[in-house]
Amino acid sequence: MTYTKLYDKIGYTFKNEEYLNHAMTRTAYAREHEIPMSETMDSFAVLGDAVLDLVVIREIIADGEYDKGEITRKKIDSVNMTVVRKIAEELDLPSYMRWGKGEIRMQIWTSGRVSAECFEALVGAAYMDGGIDAAAKIIGTVRHTRA
Repeated sequence: MTYTKLYDKIGYTFKNEEYLNHAMTRTAYAREHEIPMSETMDSFAVLGDAVLDLVVIREIIADGEYDKGEITRKKIDSVNMTVVRKIAEELDLPSYMRWGKGEIRMQIWTSGRVSAECFEALVGAAYMDGGIDAAAKIIGTVRHTRA
């Protein structure tokens, strides 16, 4: 699979594309193709969720917010499942994912949580590839495009 269009959309090109392949591999697909579970998106989605929170909170503080409650509220408004799902859809991430046969049949990507996990996995993969700056670049590009 070629990721050229995705790279254009996210404003970042992976140095090690294996991280991106890893992030785009669903567990069901891995089971069907005898790919180790360590090469599925799950771990990157967990990492990406944490990195997404970190980057957004860092931006909120840099913008001058100091109140704990307001920081939390703004973070929740910025990275809730609805927002993250919409980002995944705008990037057309489902078309890059390697889905299991049952997932394709059920069109599981229409689930908010599943689509959100796709973006989180992308952010986690970017973090592994280029650190916090790479993840922040993607998040910033996507947020700027949406503004």
